[in-house]
Amino acid sequence: MSRPSPRKLRLAMLALLAVAGLALSACGDSHTRVTTGTYAGESGANAPYLNVGPLIYEVQISRELNPFNEEDSQYLLGLEGAEAKLEPGQEWFAVFLQVYNNTSRELPASDQITIFDTQGNTYSPIVPNKTNLFAYRGGGVPAKGQLPVPGSVADQVGSQGQVLLFKIQLASLDNRPIKIRIVDPEDPSQFAQAELDV
Repeated sequence: MSRPSPRKLRLAMLALLAVAGLALSACGDSHTRVTTGTYAGESGANAPYLNVGPLIYEVQISRELNPFNEEDSQYLLGLEGAEAKLEPGQEWFAVFLQVYNNTSRELPASDQITIFDTQGNTYSPIVPNKTNLFAYRGGGVPAKGQLPVPGSVADQVGSQGQVLLFKIQLASLDNRPIKIRIVDPEDPSQFAQAELDV
């Protein structure tokens, strides 16, 4: 058996180093900008931290709500009239969200957040009145701050996020994955979307 030449050995070593470098670069890091992903993390270690313009949005949890459950009924406070009623075939669905501002100035959180299923059914949130202390309303995120504000009621509940309320068709639960889409209020060309854990 003949020995490979030094040149062939060098080429083989370079090829191995190149493959190792590609494998390491595929792992990603905490500085990678993520604008799409899967809640469960299949699309990358950073999902569901979504970069939308200068802010970072994190879905804490998403789930159906039962208005007859004591905890869930608290998230539905402040809905009035037709807002509070479900039509046949509808279900309450909640997304609990945190928003982080790592910049040195106050920035507006998105008020353009929707969810949609694989059939193109799109839902916008219903915003309850101010008596609901858990609701996500957008607004300003303080410099180096977050929503919900630390120490607030929404921050202290189990989900530790502000709630977005949606009325969705039950059929949409069969048309999964359901995805969330968040648009930057200062630059609508900047948006992110990710699958929700339903």
